Amino acid sequence: MPLLVTAEAKRLRGPEARAWRRFGPYLSERQWGTVREDYSATGDAWNYLTHEEARSRAYRWGEDGIAGFSDDELAWCLSLALWNEKDPFLKERLFGLTNAEGNHGEDVKELYFYLDATPTHSYLRMLYKYPQACFPYEELRRENARRTTHDPEYEILDTGIFAENRYFDATVEYAKAAPEDILMRITVVNQGPEGAKLDLLPQLFTRNIWSWDKDSEKPWLRLEGNRVLGRHPHMTDREFCVDRPCEFLFCENETNVRRLFGVEASGPFKDGINDFVVAGDEKAVRSDQGTKCSARVKLELAPGATTTLRLRFREIGAETPPFADFDKVFAARLADADEFYAALQGDLANDDSKLVQRQALAGMIWSKQYYNFDVRRWLQGDPAQPPPPGQRRSGRDHDWQHLSNSDIVSMPDKWEYPWYASWDLCFQAVTFAIIDPEFAKAQLLLLTQERFMHPNGQLPAYEWEFSDANPPLHAWAAWRIYEMDRELTGRADRDFLERVFHKLLLNFGWWVNRKDADGRNIFQGGFLGLDNIGLFDRSSPLPTGGYIDQSDGTAWMAKYALSLLRIALELATSEHVYEDIAVKFFEHFLFIAEAMSRVGMSETDLWNEEDQFFYDVLRLPNGHGTPIRARSLVGLMPLMAVQVLDIGGARKAPKFAHALRWFFHHRPDLVALVSRWLEPGMKGSALLALLRGHRMKAVLSRMLDETEFLSEHGIRSVSKVHEAHPYVFHADGKEFSIRYVPGESDSRLFGGNSNWRGPVWMPINYLLIESLYELERYYSEDFLVEYPARSGHKLPLGKIAEMLSERLTRLSLKGPDGRRPVMAAYPGLEKQKGSEQLVLFHEYYHGDTGRGLGASHQTGWSGLVALLLRPRRRQEEEHGQ
Repeated sequence: MPLLVTAEAKRLRGPEARAWRRFGPYLSERQWGTVREDYSATGDAWNYLTHEEARSRAYRWGEDGIAGFSDDELAWCLSLALWNEKDPFLKERLFGLTNAEGNHGEDVKELYFYLDATPTHSYLRMLYKYPQACFPYEELRRENARRTTHDPEYEILDTGIFAENRYFDATVEYAKAAPEDILMRITVVNQGPEGAKLDLLPQLFTRNIWSWDKDSEKPWLRLEGNRVLGRHPHMTDREFCVDRPCEFLFCENETNVRRLFGVEASGPFKDGINDFVVAGDEKAVRSDQGTKCSARVKLELAPGATTTLRLRFREIGAETPPFADFDKVFAARLADADEFYAALQGDLANDDSKLVQRQALAGMIWSKQYYNFDVRRWLQGDPAQPPPPGQRRSGRDHDWQHLSNSDIVSMPDKWEYPWYASWDLCFQAVTFAIIDPEFAKAQLLLLTQERFMHPNGQLPAYEWEFSDANPPLHAWAAWRIYEMDRELTGRADRDFLERVFHKLLLNFGWWVNRKDADGRNIFQGGFLGLDNIGLFDRSSPLPTGGYIDQSDGTAWMAKYALSLLRIALELATSEHVYEDIAVKFFEHFLFIAEAMSRVGMSETDLWNEEDQFFYDVLRLPNGHGTPIRARSLVGLMPLMAVQVLDIGGARKAPKFAHALRWFFHHRPDLVALVSRWLEPGMKGSALLALLRGHRMKAVLSRMLDETEFLSEHGIRSVSKVHEAHPYVFHADGKEFSIRYVPGESDSRLFGGNSNWRGPVWMPINYLLIESLYELERYYSEDFLVEYPARSGHKLPLGKIAEMLSERLTRLSLKGPDGRRPVMAAYPGLEKQKGSEQLVLFHEYYHGDTGRGLGASHQTGWSGLVALLLRPRRRQEEEHGQ
């Protein structure tokens, strides 16, 4: 069945599409410890509002909860709370270590899995594993504090708390009978060998919108018979129903100023339900009304026993009793989900590939989040609250006071990265395009809106430092989504392409004016999201003074120019004014390519002729340059700046064709350096690429060398050569070095949470694979390269791209031993029932073993595996072949 004729696809594209998206999994898993909630003078966000304080303190800008579900402004939020009668407080939100507490940075210390989801959120399912013994909060803190950066992280499975399967599986599902008729089903299984008690406390609450302004109208929840009524100034009245007798507990979603600040106040406060259930404080709750409520159900489950709780949240006035059609609706929505994925996955190889892709896309969908942040208001403070410290006016993000976000945004991960990052969002949007192109396009346009984009043209990086520079990938992502949408629907959305193009013209100008220090078409982008890949923090003043000319920064800009050129030529087919702009980007690409293509004999050149590789160059204050001869992804990224154009198509743009002829005659030196216009390739194509044949082969020979970059699981971020031979640099009597570290970082450079000195990173691998496909479009299958290097086996570039894809997908798929390499980080999990079906999508992967590293739920860019699992034919279609 074609994807577009499924019931779910019809909802996505029908007249009620916006209504179907209004409710979704928009609740964060961590609002505490974020920049938005930090009102300190020092900017110490992790310690200003801690995990312990979160249960007692009202959030200003958002909310959090386990398995959260809400409307698109968090007016009403549903989530799961649990208590095993042993923990010191309710399990209402996920726990993890702060950046300073973890020996490798922040890290969530919970077991949970996103199992299924549809793009309209008509059906969602996730699994949370809750221990039956006291949750080991302090043990996790204490042991990770004791360990060094050379030790592995101490995970919750290491504590032994899940031994003998002494835990509950809590599966939370949502289904929609209609766009705003929400069904919630909680299924709890006692996986342990003995009977166990559990308080099940599904929650309904409203985001606090009344404590900040003096005249805000306050929502309310009120018990009426066997249901709870809800009224909110921005929504219609609702009812919340439970399918069995329960104890409704109410409190206010307000800060417990008595506990935190010693201020007398009556309550009940945000932590009231916790205090009543755990400590028996009867004064901490009300039984009639509030702004937060729980439906408390006390369970005692025998070994292996299962129980199910059904809840419904809908507008008042429905004629059907709340549970009369409940099971029928759930069955229908699950059938819709199966139909949708069957249509999507018709050409996938096997059931395991389908399972991995479906869970990857589920993680993408579950990681949508309502993101609310008004920087000006945040700096100035709220009328009904004490003013923030004056130091904030010149502190973090003070120069982004135009930024005012209140939107649903695709997040990298809702615990470790519960905030958007501009280049992550590009990969996320491209992945979303295979299931929901409209959402993908909206996400790219979102960051170019005036509420996000700086007046100077810069796109916001992330809330910890909006002014950092992320790689400029928006034009690439826009073109890819445009192509994928056209391939899926048969319709070319030129309005989208034109809208995003005009904003990216401003952003390209910002890069040229701000990140090319000497006007030489060599760029200094900063750390560019690659954290510790360099000797120094590339965003901070260097210990030597001067600055770094970056091979990766310059390659990103070459790719940016090519992407904008391609978009301009597409738009020029109906509006010839875009031909002039296409000429501008053709010219800019040539000048960047000239700068990168210098023969490599000067100390300031990025290409090193002796090593046949690209390096960053440290430019000292006296003007001298020193190549940083560490072999890393920095030197591979020039491969990504490649584009094949149809010569015949280019000739249909007469002004552009005239400009090309001018270049051929007046600057043959530039044209010969980087393009093969006079030597047409396959089907009359023309090649624009930073690397000519010799240099391309030289760089590929290193990339495809198993003693250097090529691992069993993809392309490493640093050459394995540096394991035995670290690169060492001396400056001002100090020694700086880069060593191949395939696992967690052993350095605190740039925070220490991420490691780009050896592991495999999915997004860069994806772009390299895409570039190989693009190169084959020009060279054809007759052009062969040794793979692996020095093996004697030669393959076409497209076949090499396919085999690299297989290496990356093997990270998540079951191997011959029945194990998934990524899940090697969870050795105790394989002993648990049904665990063979559970997959996590990590931030990055061990360079030798493929073990998952970093953020454990980053289906942000690691969700790209959903694209790589598609057969080569589909990948070629998506790349415009």
